[in-house]
Amino acid sequence: MAKKTKEKTLISKDLLVQNVVKGMQEKKAERIVVLNLENIDTAVADFFVICSATNDRQVDAIAKSIGDEVHKAIKEWPWHIEGKENKEWILLDYINVVAHVFNQDKREFYGLEELWGDAEITHFE
Repeated sequence: MAKKTKEKTLISKDLLVQNVVKGMQEKKAERIVVLNLENIDTAVADFFVICSATNDRQVDAIAKSIGDEVHKAIKEWPWHIEGKENKEWILLDYINVVAHVFNQDKREFYGLEELWGDAEITHFE
């Protein structure tokens, strides 16, 4: 029984990541990457999905699109959302998967990809 639960969790994470990426792509997000953190003991989540936007309105639109796509596909809403007021870096926390929507300048400043240099990174067009 435990194996089935673990398998369901893995499928859910994969579907979640796919739909977060889809939500980003729907609003023309740039430089989309998925960081697989599953094998890093100190990681706070299993996956980070990161993208950039060219302006504050696009940051907000991408975050909304992610929420809509994920809810449509797997009936989940983020557990927590940060940054909607400033619209420079919006974080959508789905527990095991965390989506980061950055204004281009903030992405460079915080450099999440460099902080998790041991992560397996997948780039999307």
